[in-house]
Amino acid sequence: MNFDLFISFILYFFSGMALLTLGILVFELGTKTKEFQLIKMGNRAASYAFGGRILGLAIVLYSAIANSVDVMDMVVWGVIAIIAQLLTFYIFEWVTPNFDVHKAIDEDNQAFGMLLMFVSLAIGVVIAGCLVY
Repeated sequence: MNFDLFISFILYFFSGMALLTLGILVFELGTKTKEFQLIKMGNRAASYAFGGRILGLAIVLYSAIANSVDVMDMVVWGVIAIIAQLLTFYIFEWVTPNFDVHKAIDEDNQAFGMLLMFVSLAIGVVIAGCLVY
């Protein structure tokens, strides 16, 4: 077993998991809708929307890990990606004024929750593509 490869894996894995956790907390604290509470109450729309954000962020972090030159490079681009995803979510809210995102999720509008899930995945894929040098 290559010890240097193992150490590299451990550094990337824990850094990636820390960034994923940070991103989840940023999404929960940075948006009006409190998905964790809604999910506890069985709100499927919140689960779809939040699950999409988590998976979208994981896609972005995968690209940051796979394309970075070292762990610090991955962390920098991972933080930039978290910010980009949050900003893109706010832009989505702004360009869809006919939808009240928070009300739709609070009322368990599952169709809208699925739409948000797919938007988050699409955003994640686009941002991930931007992280390729």
